Amino acid sequence: MLLYNVTLILEDAIAKEWLQWMQEIHIPEVLATGLFVSNRLLKVLDSPNEGVTYCAQYVAESQEDYDKYQEVYAPDLQAKLNQKFENKFVAYRTLMEFVTP
Repeated sequence: MLLYNVTLILEDAIAKEWLQWMQEIHIPEVLATGLFVSNRLLKVLDSPNEGVTYCAQYVAESQEDYDKYQEVYAPDLQAKLNQKFENKFVAYRTLMEFVTP
Protein backbone atom coordinates (compact mmCIF):
# COMPACT_ATOMS: atom_id res chain seq x y z
CA MET A 1 0.00 0.00 0.00
CA LEU A 2 1.20 3.48 -0.90
CA LEU A 3 0.28 6.91 0.41
CA TYR A 4 0.28 9.73 -2.11
CA ASN A 5 0.51 12.99 -0.17
CA VAL A 6 -0.02 16.43 -1.67
CA THR A 7 0.89 19.29 0.65
CA LEU A 8 -0.46 22.65 -0.46
CA ILE A 9 0.40 26.05 0.97
CA LEU A 10 -2.38 28.47 0.05
CA GLU A 11 -2.73 32.20 0.15
CA ASP A 12 -5.17 33.15 2.92
CA ALA A 13 -7.50 34.83 0.41
CA ILE A 14 -8.28 31.57 -1.44
CA ALA A 15 -8.27 29.08 1.45
CA LYS A 16 -12.03 28.90 1.92
CA GLU A 17 -12.82 28.65 -1.81
CA TRP A 18 -10.04 26.07 -2.31
CA LEU A 19 -11.33 23.90 0.55
CA GLN A 20 -14.85 23.86 -0.87
CA TRP A 21 -13.53 23.09 -4.37
CA MET A 22 -11.38 20.25 -3.04
CA GLN A 23 -14.25 18.66 -1.12
CA GLU A 24 -16.90 19.07 -3.79
CA ILE A 25 -14.95 18.69 -7.04
CA HIS A 26 -11.29 17.69 -6.94
CA ILE A 27 -11.27 14.85 -4.40
CA PRO A 28 -14.36 13.23 -5.95
CA GLU A 29 -12.65 13.42 -9.37
CA VAL A 30 -9.48 11.79 -8.00
CA LEU A 31 -11.48 9.02 -6.33
CA ALA A 32 -13.57 8.50 -9.47
CA THR A 33 -10.43 7.21 -11.21
CA GLY A 34 -10.86 4.05 -9.13
CA LEU A 35 -7.13 3.95 -8.42
CA PHE A 36 -7.25 4.95 -4.75
CA VAL A 37 -8.96 3.00 -1.98
CA SER A 38 -9.27 5.86 0.52
CA ASN A 39 -8.38 9.47 1.15
CA ARG A 40 -8.20 12.12 3.84
CA LEU A 41 -7.77 15.86 3.94
CA LEU A 42 -5.83 17.41 6.80
CA LYS A 43 -5.13 20.97 7.87
CA VAL A 44 -1.63 21.63 9.19
CA LEU A 45 -1.91 23.50 12.48
CA ASP A 46 1.73 24.31 13.16
CA SER A 47 3.02 25.18 9.71
CA PRO A 48 6.02 27.52 9.68
CA ASN A 49 4.80 28.95 6.36
CA GLU A 50 2.66 31.98 5.71
CA GLY A 51 -0.83 31.17 4.52
CA VAL A 52 -2.86 28.04 5.15
CA THR A 53 -1.41 24.56 4.71
CA TYR A 54 -3.36 21.39 3.88
CA CYS A 55 -2.38 17.82 3.09
CA ALA A 56 -4.52 15.79 0.72
CA GLN A 57 -3.72 12.09 1.08
CA TYR A 58 -4.74 9.20 -1.13
CA VAL A 59 -4.06 5.49 -0.55
CA ALA A 60 -3.23 3.26 -3.53
CA GLU A 61 -3.07 -0.52 -3.29
CA SER A 62 -0.12 -0.84 -5.67
CA GLN A 63 2.65 0.96 -7.50
CA GLU A 64 0.84 0.10 -10.73
CA ASP A 65 -2.31 1.94 -9.61
CA TYR A 66 -0.28 4.98 -8.60
CA ASP A 67 1.69 4.93 -11.87
CA LYS A 68 -1.52 4.71 -13.90
CA TYR A 69 -2.96 7.67 -11.99
CA GLN A 70 0.17 9.72 -12.68
CA GLU A 71 0.23 8.82 -16.37
CA VAL A 72 -3.47 8.98 -17.24
CA TYR A 73 -5.22 11.32 -14.80
CA ALA A 74 -2.80 13.52 -12.83
CA PRO A 75 -1.79 15.90 -15.65
CA ASP A 76 -5.39 16.96 -16.32
CA LEU A 77 -6.40 17.15 -12.66
CA GLN A 78 -3.30 19.16 -11.75
CA ALA A 79 -3.92 21.48 -14.69
CA LYS A 80 -7.43 22.19 -13.39
CA LEU A 81 -6.00 23.08 -9.97
CA ASN A 82 -3.35 25.31 -11.52
CA GLN A 83 -5.87 27.05 -13.75
CA LYS A 84 -8.40 27.70 -11.00
CA PHE A 85 -5.90 28.94 -8.39
CA GLU A 86 -3.05 30.14 -10.59
CA ASN A 87 -0.07 31.58 -8.67
CA LYS A 88 -1.98 31.40 -5.36
CA PHE A 89 -0.48 28.20 -3.92
CA VAL A 90 2.58 25.99 -3.78
CA ALA A 91 2.25 22.19 -3.87
CA TYR A 92 4.66 19.44 -2.80
CA ARG A 93 3.93 15.86 -3.76
CA THR A 94 5.35 12.84 -1.94
CA LEU A 95 4.88 9.10 -2.37
CA MET A 96 5.27 6.98 0.77
CA GLU A 97 5.10 3.29 1.49
CA PHE A 98 3.30 1.92 4.55
CA VAL A 99 5.79 0.14 6.82
CA THR A 100 3.35 -1.15 9.42
CA PRO A 101 -0.15 -2.44 8.75
